[in-house]
Amino acid sequence: MASVDRPGSESGALPFFVYGTLRPGEVNHDLFLKGRTAAEEPARLPDAALYEGPGYPYAVDRPGSGIAGELITAAPGEYAQLLVALDLLEEYAGPGRPGNVYDRVAREAVRPDGSRVRAWVYLAAAPLARRLAETGTEIPGGDWLRR
Repeated sequence: MASVDRPGSESGALPFFVYGTLRPGEVNHDLFLKGRTAAEEPARLPDAALYEGPGYPYAVDRPGSGIAGELITAAPGEYAQLLVALDLLEEYAGPGRPGNVYDRVAREAVRPDGSRVRAWVYLAAAPLARRLAETGTEIPGGDWLRR
């Protein structure tokens, strides 16, 4: 399967903002990211909230909130394969697809020094995000590792 986005070159590739099981020390980090990253650094995603899922979290848009995570930069030569692998993991088939569990969107993440970087983040798809807002369990403080 090819990625649903085909950037022209790796030099224009966005890092990934991860906030759950892809964070260092979590199970999917070792399965999907170990040995495939050039950099991993702490960051926050503003205007988002985090909800409990069945063994993993869901992030949703929410102005005024923020979640903790890491910025992951793919190692040289790894971006295209990593994009495909993460799209499959997150059940993302393309923009606006009805079967998406998550939607991959470009958002600004904030490093500890206050600098901002545009990154891919997987947010709960709209139907799921609505259900979470109505009946979901929010993770206080927006940090999956401190739940």
